[in-house]
Amino acid sequence: MRTRTPLALLGAALLVLVGPPLLTPGSGADTGTRIPGLRLMVPNSPGGGYDITARTAAKNAEDAELTHNIEVFNLPGAGGTVGLTRLVGEHGNGRLAMSMGLGVVGAVHTNKSPKTLADTTPIARLTEEQDIVVVAKDSPYKTIRQLVAAWKKDPAKVPVGGGSSPGGPDHLAPMLMARAAGIAPRSVNYVPFDGGGELLASILGNKIAFGVSGVGEYLDQIRSGELRLLAVTGPKRVPGLDAPTLRESGLDTDFTNWRGIVAPPGLSAAERDKLIGLVTRLHGSKQWQESMRKNGWDDAFLPGEKFGDFLQAQDRRVDSVLKELGL
Repeated sequence: MRTRTPLALLGAALLVLVGPPLLTPGSGADTGTRIPGLRLMVPNSPGGGYDITARTAAKNAEDAELTHNIEVFNLPGAGGTVGLTRLVGEHGNGRLAMSMGLGVVGAVHTNKSPKTLADTTPIARLTEEQDIVVVAKDSPYKTIRQLVAAWKKDPAKVPVGGGSSPGGPDHLAPMLMARAAGIAPRSVNYVPFDGGGELLASILGNKIAFGVSGVGEYLDQIRSGELRLLAVTGPKRVPGLDAPTLRESGLDTDFTNWRGIVAPPGLSAAERDKLIGLVTRLHGSKQWQESMRKNGWDDAFLPGEKFGDFLQAQDRRVDSVLKELGL
């Protein structure tokens, strides 16, 4: 039998102490955040708020070395309820999640979806943001007051477009604006689009009088001069944007949107906790914090069961608002 020398024993001990190579800090392997094959569904078309949020989150998670090769894919339809139905059908799939927000809550009501957010696993609310009121650069409306005056005169001839179906944020915001202006919400000519990309084309093509969308979706077009920003819908002005709030413009209302992530039902506790852990680490990363600042998103992080409670409250709120507006 061959006798090991002290030098060989030392080498073996060093191999044990060093351990497996290439496990660098932040790689996801040592933090439990790496989920191989993770897919992130966007339940509307490319270019919308859910899409921007999902692709930003995926890139930031990879840049922060929390996980790798997240696949982002779009499954639009029926205000997000096509994607929601698909998600709920993926029972027990811990490698799938969906970017969503208030629009999906509303679409469940207006589309009478048999699947609801109560059927999902809540992961986290990520952001809150204001909506914006925008027109094309060659629009006759220079101010929000001019737009509202024309709108009040003949609501049917001033169509408003939004990147969500009835009941979603881009629908609720102009309905609340109309009510504050003395316009019957039922008389508003609202044109729904399946995401911000389709909406943008219609605004620029002057197919609608004005559009309502999330502040982060059209920053590039506003800064380039393609779109004219008339107002923001939240309680305060957005830093870096030259636009009044609705209240400053004589409309006694305000409105904000939010976005988050849900997963299929039937996950194990370990699968759920791993997804929540990944999003929690993402939220704390410098990459995500910078993306929020760049996109004008407010931090609204709310993980796990707290997000689930919030979703239940939002469902009741949307139902109440739709009934109050006669919609």
